[in-house]
Amino acid sequence: MEPIALFRDAARTVPAYHHFLAERGVDPDGIRTMDDFRGLPTISKENYLRVYRLADRCRGGSLDHSAAVALSSGSSGPPTIWPRSLADELAGTARLERVFRIFGADELSTLAVVCFPLGNWIGGMYTAAACRHLAARGLRVTVATPGNVVEEALRVVEALGPDFDQVVLLGYPPFVKNVIDAGLARPIDWPARRIKLVLAGEVFSERWRDLVAERAGIADPVSGTVALYGTADGGVLANETPATVRVRRRLADDPERARALFGDDRLPTLAQYDPAHRYFEEVDRTLLFTADGAAPLIRYAIGDAGGITPYADLAPLAGEDPAMPGEPFVHLFGRSMFAVSLFGANIYPENVSEALERPEIAAWTTGRFVLRTPEDVDGDRYLDVTVELAPGSEGDGREAAVAEAIRAHLVRRNSEFAHYVSAARQTPAVRFRPVGDPENFPIGVKHRYSR
Repeated sequence: MEPIALFRDAARTVPAYHHFLAERGVDPDGIRTMDDFRGLPTISKENYLRVYRLADRCRGGSLDHSAAVALSSGSSGPPTIWPRSLADELAGTARLERVFRIFGADELSTLAVVCFPLGNWIGGMYTAAACRHLAARGLRVTVATPGNVVEEALRVVEALGPDFDQVVLLGYPPFVKNVIDAGLARPIDWPARRIKLVLAGEVFSERWRDLVAERAGIADPVSGTVALYGTADGGVLANETPATVRVRRRLADDPERARALFGDDRLPTLAQYDPAHRYFEEVDRTLLFTADGAAPLIRYAIGDAGGITPYADLAPLAGEDPAMPGEPFVHLFGRSMFAVSLFGANIYPENVSEALERPEIAAWTTGRFVLRTPEDVDGDRYLDVTVELAPGSEGDGREAAVAEAIRAHLVRRNSEFAHYVSAARQTPAVRFRPVGDPENFPIGVKHRYSR
C-alpha cells in the first residue's frame, strides 16, 4: 500500500493513530500529496508506542487479526511487544527470497540453519517462518532451528550438511562466527559444506567479512555473505546485494570518499530496499519508515542513524552488473545510544570491532566486547573495554597489546576521538573475560556492546 493510502487507512481504522493525529490538530483529509505526507508528525516509542495500548494501535482496536506476537530485544530499553500477521511474514519473506536467490537456492538444495534466538524474540521464529514460506514458493530450502546454541547448530550441520548442496547459517554476526570457530576445532570441513551466511542485528566491517569468509571457506564473500536490515518494529526492511557489498568494499579502502558520501567516519551497512514494501525517509541523518502490518507505522522514528541514496548515485561504484536491482540504497550506522562518550567524543562499537578484527587478535578472541566509561579514583573518566576470550584461550598478559591496537585504530578512524581526547587519555583499560561470562557476555540474549 503506497504511503498516503496507508496513512488514510490508519487514520480511519487505527484508534491510537486517529487520536494521535487529533491531539496534534492534523486533519487526515488535508493530506493529499507526498509533501503533505512528509509534514506529518513522526511517531516513536516515546510518543506513541508507550502512550497507547497495544490493541488500540491495531486496526479496529483489536488483536483479533494478529496471528502471533513478538518481543523486541530490549537493547534500547524495555522490550516492546509487536503483533504479527501472516501478511507481515510474507512481506519479510519477499526480502529473504531475494537473498536466497543470490545464493542460488532456486537450483541448489539448501539447508537453512537458523541460529537466531528462538522464543518470543522476533529473530528466530520470524526467520524460520520465512524460510518455510520460501520452500512453499518452490525454492529448494529446508529449515532447521537449533537457535543460538553452538553445539546444536554444529550437530545439525554435521548430521544434515552432507545431504545438501549448500548450508546457510543465519544469525547475529558474533554468534555465527562462534559457530564457525567451534566447527573448525572439531574439525568440520566448512568448504565441503559450501557455506553461505545471512547476518543481521549489527554493523560489521569488511575486514570481519573477509576473516569469517576465510574461516568458513567461502570463496567469494561478495556473493556468499548477506546482511539484513531487520528490526522487531518492521521485520526485514532491506538487504545487502552483491552490488552493495562491492560498493562498500570500495569505500572501505577509500575512507575520505566514504566520509563525503555518508558524513561520518564510520562505514555503515549499505543495503537496497523496495519503497513499495517499506517507505524510508531521511530526517536529520536518522531514518524514518512507513510500513503496513498488524500495527501500521506511519513516519516511525526508529532511532537508527543513517540515510537514503538514490540508485543512480551509487550504482557506478558497483561496476557492471545486469542483475543489480534498481532499488534505492539505505545506509545504517546503528543507534547512537549504543555509543559511549569520552571528553565529548562519541566512541562507537564498530570503531573497536575493527581493531579486534586484526588477525593477531581475532585468532584468540570472539569479537564481542563491552564499552564503559567509568571514573577513576580522581573522578576522571576513561575508556574501559572488556573483551571476550575464545573458548580455550587465555589473555596471558596481552592486555597492553590489545589496548594499543584499539587506541591506534580510534585515532586513525574516529576524528572526534583523535581531537577531543588528550593523548594521555587515549589508551583504554582492557580486561579479558571467558566466553559466556554472565556479567558481560550472557548466553541466550542479544549482546549489548555498551553499558
